[in-house]
Amino acid sequence: MPGANSNTDIERKPPWLRAQIPGGRTYQQLQGLVKTHRLHTVCASARCPNLGECWNRGIATVMILGDVCTRSCGFCAIETGRPSAADFGEPARVADAVRIMGLRHVVITSVARDELADGGSEIWARTIRAVRRANPETSIEVLIPDFRGHWEDLHRVLDAEPDILNHNVETVPSLHKLVRPQAGYERSLEVLRRSKERGFTTKTSIMLGLGEAEDELLKVFQDLVDIKVDILTLGQYLRPSKNHLPVRRWVTPEDFARLKATALTMGFGVCESAPLVRSSYHADEQSEKYTRQTVGKAAC
Repeated sequence: MPGANSNTDIERKPPWLRAQIPGGRTYQQLQGLVKTHRLHTVCASARCPNLGECWNRGIATVMILGDVCTRSCGFCAIETGRPSAADFGEPARVADAVRIMGLRHVVITSVARDELADGGSEIWARTIRAVRRANPETSIEVLIPDFRGHWEDLHRVLDAEPDILNHNVETVPSLHKLVRPQAGYERSLEVLRRSKERGFTTKTSIMLGLGEAEDELLKVFQDLVDIKVDILTLGQYLRPSKNHLPVRRWVTPEDFARLKATALTMGFGVCESAPLVRSSYHADEQSEKYTRQTVGKAAC
């Protein structure tokens, strides 16, 4: 890709990667709500750079099924280990928190729970239904794991009828064994394909700066277009610690803008592409934008 840096790791972040420092009244209120309801957020667990901005907007991505993951992805800050038992009281607490926050759009995600026979899909389904009952006007976006390719578990989640089905491919196929050693590119495509086949709005995200070649990245774009993925997000990979994969390149805002234009030309309905974009960053706005576009096309 243009402007590639040959260093194996780049310690100093460029100026365009400065994020808002957490703080403010709304941030404090949301922090208290998360603590009171014994919830986890991917914002905090994954050390998201947008935590300050999003929490000050009153928006958080709720992470169910605990904060310990059974997988060891090379990019992720979430702790790896043996999680505690599934908490069947969690769906009601999540639903109540969404009600108190008054959200129009909520994003729910989870760690991978490969040790559970159903991959956690029953808790997933109960959470979606509980949120829907308590918040009938709230649109629900779910960012799910691949359930190890056990498609009955995927369909258990889909049967609960979320509004947007998000599953991240994360990177190009040649880097998958390094970045996502317990996942697989083709399996992730199949999650998205089956979800679209069921009629869901589908979404995925790719991290840039891990060493991907642009021709392979564009091939991933085409693979996603071929299975009719609706929403694509692109953001800069940031190394959580020295124990994680190094940053191979800082992708410029100009490159992100160019890739967005390419993605939209190829057929994605919505593409959010900028250094600090993450899968759930401004997800409410992405959902509204896609809905407006869909309604507009239907009216033509």
